[in-house]
Amino acid sequence: MKIILYIRVSTKDQADSGLSLDAQRAKLEAYASLYDLEVVAVIEDAGESAKSLKRPGLQRALAMLRSGEAEGLAVVKLDRLTRSVGDWQTLIDDHFGSRSQLFSVADSIDTRTAAGRMVLNILLSVAQWEREAIGERTRDALRHKIDNGERVGKIRYGYDLGDDGKTLQPNASEQDAIAWMQDLRGDGLTLRQIAAALTDRGIVTKEGRLKWTHTAVSGILKRAAREQAAREQAA
Repeated sequence: MKIILYIRVSTKDQADSGLSLDAQRAKLEAYASLYDLEVVAVIEDAGESAKSLKRPGLQRALAMLRSGEAEGLAVVKLDRLTRSVGDWQTLIDDHFGSRSQLFSVADSIDTRTAAGRMVLNILLSVAQWEREAIGERTRDALRHKIDNGERVGKIRYGYDLGDDGKTLQPNASEQDAIAWMQDLRGDGLTLRQIAAALTDRGIVTKEGRLKWTHTAVSGILKRAAREQAAREQAA
């Protein structure tokens, strides 16, 4: 199998002899010899961080994989490629999921084997978990802000931005309009009928538009219901 040996050091790494370019190259050449892998190129990125995949050497290596000049890529450690979960997802999706093979000496990864592919799948699972966990934390943080009356994104209907530029203060006329929407909904009117009633009465939207839509009404009523539930829970 034709492979590329990829080596990278950042400015900080250069102080560690175990991560020097020469040390990485020696380990990779020994690995290739041991497993009878044909080295078609040794590509290095000197003084480059792992913050981005946009490194001259790495881009050249990936281009060789895409063109078929090489069938695999070997690194001393996975962090020589990237430390970013998002970048790992890109590399796996575009290159190491099925098209090319990946070898990592320190991490005992050889995607030609079932064990190596299992480790790669674990990496994918961890990446997916991390993205979902970040999403959950973000949603929880936003919900906490909303529940505490803080601004999140654009100012929602029924409120104005307070003098502190952070918290929201009730807008009396808009709160009256929300109460009327709730009454109409309680009387059995559809969302479209409520939107038409608001338009006919000349009540303007938060953006200053005279015409209401049923989706806008739906969003306002749902938020009002969540706020009411939060107040009742806190009481």
